[in-house]
Amino acid sequence: MVETEIKIQRYESYKDSGVEWLGEIPEHWETRRIKYIFNEINERSEDGNEDLLSVSQYTGVTNKSDKVEAGGMLTNAETLEGYKKVAKGDLVSNIMLAWNGSLGFSPFNGITSPAYSIYRIYGENDNRYFHYLLRTELYKAEFKRNSSGVIESRLRLYTDDFFKIEAILPPLPEQTAIAQFLDDKTTKIDQAIAIKQQQIALLKERKQILIHKAVTRGVPKRHPELDSGSHPVKLKDAGVEWIGEIPEHWEVASVKYILEIPITDGPHTTPQLYEVGIPFISAEAIKNGKIDFNKKRGFISEKDHQLFCLKYKPKRNDIYMVKSGATTGNIAMVNTDEEFSIWSPLAVFRTNNDRMLPSFLYNFLESQAFKKGVELSWSFGTQQNIGMGVLSNLPISIPPLSEQKEIANYIETASAKIENAINLKEQEISKLQEYKSSLINSVVTGKVKVL
Repeated sequence: MVETEIKIQRYESYKDSGVEWLGEIPEHWETRRIKYIFNEINERSEDGNEDLLSVSQYTGVTNKSDKVEAGGMLTNAETLEGYKKVAKGDLVSNIMLAWNGSLGFSPFNGITSPAYSIYRIYGENDNRYFHYLLRTELYKAEFKRNSSGVIESRLRLYTDDFFKIEAILPPLPEQTAIAQFLDDKTTKIDQAIAIKQQQIALLKERKQILIHKAVTRGVPKRHPELDSGSHPVKLKDAGVEWIGEIPEHWEVASVKYILEIPITDGPHTTPQLYEVGIPFISAEAIKNGKIDFNKKRGFISEKDHQLFCLKYKPKRNDIYMVKSGATTGNIAMVNTDEEFSIWSPLAVFRTNNDRMLPSFLYNFLESQAFKKGVELSWSFGTQQNIGMGVLSNLPISIPPLSEQKEIANYIETASAKIENAINLKEQEISKLQEYKSSLINSVVTGKVKVL
């Protein structure tokens, strides 16, 4: 367990920081522009042989070279000549994404893209304190206000704008005490979050086992004299290793056998996107079995929509599968009658309801059995992908329609209990993350005293 509250002890007296967005700070603390705390470093690599580093809002600074080498794709050092050198303890900032927290102090020596800014702390200051301060929501909001650009995704925080921002500056002993306190507290919070994430992973695994057994064996039939479910039907080998055994009266056929139309996809051209219009959906919107319209690629014109509908017009209960990119294999079912169009990374499955119910196909495509079949069949270029012809010929187990309905209802009921448990764990994680953020903000701004 992790403490969810700390005893709040405030400093004896406070003063106006003189900076509207910072408010009050402890009487003996100062504010100072960042340019008086950090120097910009612009040392360049001569041969590009140093470790390649990157920075993100989630992980801070990481050694990218390790990941590249593990994947068997070593970077050509010649292309890294002139990259910026980073020393252990330097602050690395992604100019384009600093406003969302993509900056941090490097635990490594190495090099980064020239698109990053490198800063080195000087004077008697503890960079661990600034690690927490500069990644708070308070400072991310200020970075955003001082970034240049109109579109959020293209904002840039240049050095001159970064340097003019005021930093809260406690005395060095308090900087160190704050860093040590937050190291301890955040480690405990992160450990509690990790435990809950493991519990979620186990719940998702249980759900996958449930779905796999149901779509390949049917609904468990419970004998009164037994405590566990069993299948009192004869089984046969499906003839497909990743499906295994199925009830003797079930069939196995290619996916194309149970479809109303051949598998298709969206346009292979890139349309003009607008602020309003018809939603245009691609792979990033396919998540957790649903279409997240908040993650749409953008809006297209009515003219383009009508043109794309000549090839494929979305229909309720159609099922989409991502067929290229990092999320290949992710699926979602259409549960709306609203107008929208899709792009080429999505493959469309529309069932012939006389042969298969959409709900059963959805569950089969979601099962580990089918996902294994997809993984064994996809190809690699610059990214993983699977062709629509390959998908059409993948085998699927086919129960009678009455059993398909029973199986779909069983999965829906049993999965709902697991999803509720997952949602509770996710809410607990969200509360811990909010507490962590609030704790860091309160301590580094002097609202809570740790000495």
